[in-house]
Formats: sequence, C-alpha cells, structure tokens
Amino acid sequence: MPIPIGSKAPDFSLKSKTPVDAEVTLSNNFGKRNTLLLFFPFVFTRVCADEMCDMTVDLDAYAALGADVIAISVDSPFSQAAWAKQEEIGVTIASDFNKTVTKAYEVMFPMLAKVGDASARAAFVVDKNGTIQYSEQTPTPLDMPNFGAIKSVLAKLAKK
Repeated sequence: MPIPIGSKAPDFSLKSKTPVDAEVTLSNNFGKRNTLLLFFPFVFTRVCADEMCDMTVDLDAYAALGADVIAISVDSPFSQAAWAKQEEIGVTIASDFNKTVTKAYEVMFPMLAKVGDASARAAFVVDKNGTIQYSEQTPTPLDMPNFGAIKSVLAKLAKK
C-alpha cells in the first residue's frame, strides 16, 4: 500500500540526466509548486514508454495546473537518459537506483518479472506544503494511474 493522503511527503534528492544533468530535490518545490510524482518499473519497456510519452505530450497541461512532473524508476540515470532520448521523452526522470525513495513511498514491487525489485506503477500529488493530496498504486504494472483524478486534484490545488 502506498503512503496515504494527508501524509508528509518523504523528501528526496535523486540524480537525473533527463532532460539535463541535475540533482532533483522534491523540497525545492515546497512553497512554490505542486508536484506530480510518477513511479514506474523499468525503462525500455513498452507500457512505461507509453506512459512517459503521453506525459511528455501533456506536460503543458500539468504546468498550466501549476505542477511539476517528476518520474522515478530504479534504473540508472544513464539508462534513463538513453531511453528518454530514444523515445523522445521530455519528462524529468530521476534515478532511485538504491530504491530508498521507492521504499519511503511504500511502492516496491518485489521480483517484478523475476528480474528483481522495482518501483510499482504509482502516482502521488504533493502540494506546495509537502503534503500528499493524491496517492495511487495501480493494481498491476500494466495499468495506468487515473490521470483524470490526478488532474482534478491538481485543478483544486491550483485554485487555492
């Protein structure tokens, strides 16, 4: 079960090479912007590519709702960067290579595809105060989060 709505979002700093080489820190948005966190299992998989390509197309809509989008997987930042280039993904993707953030958000999927532990497909909306306002882990890694519900929560937060 992912950490619930109303919880304080665990802060993190993770390495990213997409779209630029940077350190991604959740608390940098506190007091400024809401954040949509998207956990996904693995790069170079079709369902994950579909999700991130759709998000790339929709980034302006999330920006209009006052939200940054950060995607997180347990892959290395180097493989994330190669995949993002290949798939033309514009979403910021952060590497949780040591799985500490995945564990903190309680969305670990053990032995996915008999390969190893990975992030489950999950979504969290973190408000400007660092509080989780939306929390979802999909039933299977093949299912997508409820993006309609996510946008609804972000729209309500944008009015505050």
